[in-house]
Amino acid sequence: MAAVRVGHGEAQRLEDIVTTPSEETAKVKQVWEKHAPGYDRQIAFLERVQFGGGRQWLGARAQGRVLEIAVGTGLNLPHYPSGVTITGVELSPAMLAIARRRAATLGLQADLREGDAQQLPFGDAQFDTVVCALSLCTIPSPAAAIAEMNRVLVPGGRLLLLDHIGSTWPPIYAVQWLVERLTIRSMGEHLTRRQLALVQAAGFAVVERERLKAGTVERIHAVKPA
Repeated sequence: MAAVRVGHGEAQRLEDIVTTPSEETAKVKQVWEKHAPGYDRQIAFLERVQFGGGRQWLGARAQGRVLEIAVGTGLNLPHYPSGVTITGVELSPAMLAIARRRAATLGLQADLREGDAQQLPFGDAQFDTVVCALSLCTIPSPAAAIAEMNRVLVPGGRLLLLDHIGSTWPPIYAVQWLVERLTIRSMGEHLTRRQLALVQAAGFAVVERERLKAGTVERIHAVKPA
């Protein structure tokens, strides 16, 4: 990849200069197509140690017509309460195929379809709850995705987020920043993003917020104003 020269005061991350949002999205899709078969096994340790209880926390707050963004392999599916209707979108067909098999095994009638979180294939105000777990870290434009979540929610609808974010402890944050020099290029994965400001900027009112594991894990329950 050729280097890009910028003038004094104009320096920015190389990946922001040489890739467009559509190219970044295509790269992320390619990554998850490759990792889909082993994803559940690869994340199992982190599910227990880093994110333990997070999916249950999301499921306990979901109600009505639920849309899950970046449903992945369907790891949230067992935690939704009875009585909700479940729709999910996922960028990777390989991940989506696993989610569909999981839904069938669980006996769930879930509408799981391919789609981009940044351009959701739904009309306005169609869902009572939107859920997104461990995915805003890789979506190229989290602001665009959160705006879409707002758009498809009914007034008074719930937004439920779980993700790893930049730590509140400077030494840990510094390590995250160094590591993501590699993960952004290789997998499109950001370790230091913080979503709260984007949620608030999109017009949501935050009802609950928890930061865990030295501030590296965040749970957000927000509401779209009526």
